[in-house]
Amino acid sequence: MNSSANRTSLTLDSVLGSVEIVEETAERFAREAGFDEDTASQIAMVTREATVNAIIHGNKYNPAKHVNASFEITDDALKIQIADEGPGLDPDKIPDPLTPENILRPSGRGVFLMRAIMDEVHFHLLSPGTEIRLVKLRGQKEMLT
Repeated sequence: MNSSANRTSLTLDSVLGSVEIVEETAERFAREAGFDEDTASQIAMVTREATVNAIIHGNKYNPAKHVNASFEITDDALKIQIADEGPGLDPDKIPDPLTPENILRPSGRGVFLMRAIMDEVHFHLLSPGTEIRLVKLRGQKEMLT
């Protein structure tokens, strides 16, 4: 772990046990950034989704591959990055979970939720892997804490 007061980064194994560490860190950073309990919980949930996707779909549980997570509080935002070492992802090919053929599927809503809850969601192809950047802007209310 690499850490400073407003920033930390983690390198984790591709096992589902790593998800809890990332989720707890996201919630702690969201609270420190001044977000209320509900918003902090939502941020933690979508960060969990991004990490699960990195482990399952990106790294395919490969023990030789890792998930890198970074968290940063700036004056205007909470920024979270989750990166895997898999083959890469084309976000345009993610099925829409609201179409009739996908509405009853038990999975496939993570990216949809990320886009609904966060202010910005960006995908970057790495070599190898995919990085997802989640940004939640800090409003005036949150910045007064």
